[in-house]
Amino acid sequence: MDLALHYGEGPILLKDIAKRQQISGRYLEHVIVSLKVAGLVKSMRGAHGGFSLAKPPFQIRLSEIIQIVEGSIAMVECVDDPKVCSRADLCVTRDIWTEMKKAMNGVLESTTLQDLIERQREKRKPEAVMYYI
Repeated sequence: MDLALHYGEGPILLKDIAKRQQISGRYLEHVIVSLKVAGLVKSMRGAHGGFSLAKPPFQIRLSEIIQIVEGSIAMVECVDDPKVCSRADLCVTRDIWTEMKKAMNGVLESTTLQDLIERQREKRKPEAVMYYI
């Protein structure tokens, strides 16, 4: 998200992202490496080096990021691999977990980093002044 908010400003240092987002630098390094290997983030070395998005924010879906960083969002293993449970075909709770995964995937697939940027801008707007009669 931080790289999206600063898209087009040039490479961003990890220490600056970690500070702004109040997250561990080590954790951020782990995430950035995964995103770089997947081609969503690029790096530049040197005095003006750092990281930036490899594509514009409107071209990056949250589903891509979550898949890269977290893997499957299935709540239980049998949703992705019914062979792990002999009762998978008869289990009604597995049906619910499967529906939940589909719903979450729908949200993540239909949301881009640009959408998050716009939501963030809305949250930063000063609240409208309400006048009561």
